Amino acid sequence: MATDRSPRRRPGSATRLAVLHALFLTVVLGAAVVAMSDSFARSYQRATLTRIGTELREFETHAQARPPGQSLRAFAVNFLSGSPVAADDIVVVSVVGDGLVVTGGSGPLLTYPAVSAWFRSPPPRTMSFMATIAGTTYEVVGAPLRSGGRAVGTYVQAKDMKTYVAERARVTALAAAEAGLALLVGVTSAYLLLRRLLRAVGRITTTAHEIGEGRLERRLGDQGTNDEVAQLARTFDGMLDRLEEAMQAQRRLLADVSHQLRTPLTVVRGHLEVLARTGTSDPAALHEAIGVGIDELDHMTSLVDRLLMLGRALEPGLLVAAPVPVQDLLEGVRDSLSVLANDGLALGRVEPIFLLADRDQLRGAVVNLVGNALRAAKAVPAGAGPAGAGSRPSPGPRAAVVLSGTALPSGDVELVVEDSGPGIPPAQREAALRRFSRPGAREEDGSGLGLAIAKAVALAHGGSISIDRSEALGGARVAIVLPASRVLGGRTP
Repeated sequence: MATDRSPRRRPGSATRLAVLHALFLTVVLGAAVVAMSDSFARSYQRATLTRIGTELREFETHAQARPPGQSLRAFAVNFLSGSPVAADDIVVVSVVGDGLVVTGGSGPLLTYPAVSAWFRSPPPRTMSFMATIAGTTYEVVGAPLRSGGRAVGTYVQAKDMKTYVAERARVTALAAAEAGLALLVGVTSAYLLLRRLLRAVGRITTTAHEIGEGRLERRLGDQGTNDEVAQLARTFDGMLDRLEEAMQAQRRLLADVSHQLRTPLTVVRGHLEVLARTGTSDPAALHEAIGVGIDELDHMTSLVDRLLMLGRALEPGLLVAAPVPVQDLLEGVRDSLSVLANDGLALGRVEPIFLLADRDQLRGAVVNLVGNALRAAKAVPAGAGPAGAGSRPSPGPRAAVVLSGTALPSGDVELVVEDSGPGIPPAQREAALRRFSRPGAREEDGSGLGLAIAKAVALAHGGSISIDRSEALGGARVAIVLPASRVLGGRTP
């Protein structure tokens, strides 16, 4: 019978990475322990050989200066008896044809094959090796003794290396303990650090998953530190803030668009329903319904066009920058809208400035501002002064809108539209820049997108927009301010 088996739980990423780190450190620290032990052995052996070599040269020097007639064997006996040998040393002097001179404890050394061979035939040069003889480790040095250019004997000295063996074991154990401690600290710290980092990544993953399910209010929050993880959390939260703002703006836009389109659709539907009930026998009613339907459709078309313009302005990456003469731009806007303005649109001061900008977007922004200004100026009855104008002369029967383009002392450039309308009160200026916002306007006074489009175009070019009161005309003064980095100079590049 088949049984259900739950999948084996795989160790976490922090554990797996810590194990891999431990393996790497084990190899590195193990190699370091071996290298340290080998270095100690070489150093100790070098010191031992140096001491033995010194004693050998002392023996050879005195041997060459021995009294005439004294045999080498007799000299060796006198020398070794007069120069006490260290307790852990064994010295054997072999004289060809004259026997051996030995110190205490030399029995095992005499029977060692490599050493006994030197007694029969002296080595050609000084030789050394380490060997374990009768359970004791020795450093053995053998050197030929020469007289008259020929080898007449062998000098053998062996040093008991039990101290060396103990010291080497102690050094190796100490190095291994230090390596083990370093391994433990390294792996533990790596594991804790990795777990902390991966927990932060896990929180980001969880938060991203919850956001994907619609919980846009989720945030990572303060991490309690000021390192890269905290910076990542702050950046992630900042991204979420912008994402939530974009989503809310999208919802508001959809709600505003649906509200704006509902009215003309309702009007068209109402007239069509009337026609459906009354029939089409009355030409006047039919003509009126068709006219109303066309007007509402034109209004929707204008609204859609403005929304498309606003959408393009909100995407700075879609800018097509090219040299734009300010004077040609403003003159073109004046000529295009002069019929609508009934000769009430004029140019003010325009300086010969060239901008690196998207001509179509910039022109569309200015056209929208002029359209707003014309409607505002026409809202003031002929002969009546705008609010707050005092004894200022009336603008007369025609609308008064003035376009100007000048450079500021900072190097920035202003494209200004002024009108003789009622103006925008300071408390309503911020709201006026929002989409579909028409503070104080009548229902027929546009769609509420003109200032929003101008603001989006200004921001896309790295600039800003401002609303003030026109000192010259008494109405509103709206300025698109473009940064000095957009100015190319007073001539065509």
